[in-house]
Amino acid sequence: MNSNARPSFTHMQDSTQADWQVIVGEVKQFVQGLPDRVIKHLQILEGDYSGFPVDRYTHSLQTATRAWRDGRDEEYVVCALLHDIGDTLGSFNHPDIAAAILKPFVSEANHWMVQNHGVFQGLYFYHHVGMDRNMREQFRGHPHFARTEEFCALYDAPAFDAKAETLPISEFEPMLRRLMAQPRNTIYKPALEA
Repeated sequence: MNSNARPSFTHMQDSTQADWQVIVGEVKQFVQGLPDRVIKHLQILEGDYSGFPVDRYTHSLQTATRAWRDGRDEEYVVCALLHDIGDTLGSFNHPDIAAAILKPFVSEANHWMVQNHGVFQGLYFYHHVGMDRNMREQFRGHPHFARTEEFCALYDAPAFDAKAETLPISEFEPMLRRLMAQPRNTIYKPALEA
């Protein structure tokens, strides 16, 4: 795509089909770099301990390693890898950031799991900080309650062990690239497939 070609409209209502052919062409090229940008952002967590026994990057890799070694599919493993990617930008709502990044690429079950893992993880520590550790009970009966409960118990909660196996990002990068190559939950899908 010619990077010098730019639409000239100043208000979207004045845009033309030709303008949008240029824009969509540029967007198609830009989205190919999404996995690289996600990995770079995940790596921002390296060195950020925030008082934890391991840094947030190690925690993310370790959570994914545990899920992968347990035989989970690639989509689930990528969810495990990215579940805390929002810690830097969404300090008060990090699951929302991770869920938003993953939503176009994952099942409703995995999206819900990532979106709500913070409340479920609270079982292990909320009572130490003056919160209700059973806050997740508000979701009891939800179809994805058990899945999210299991994610926290098996992969997220125990992934703070500096001595545990922690695979490098290179092990997960191909999975991330495959997953992000095929968005399935986006209103823009028809435009991107044209």
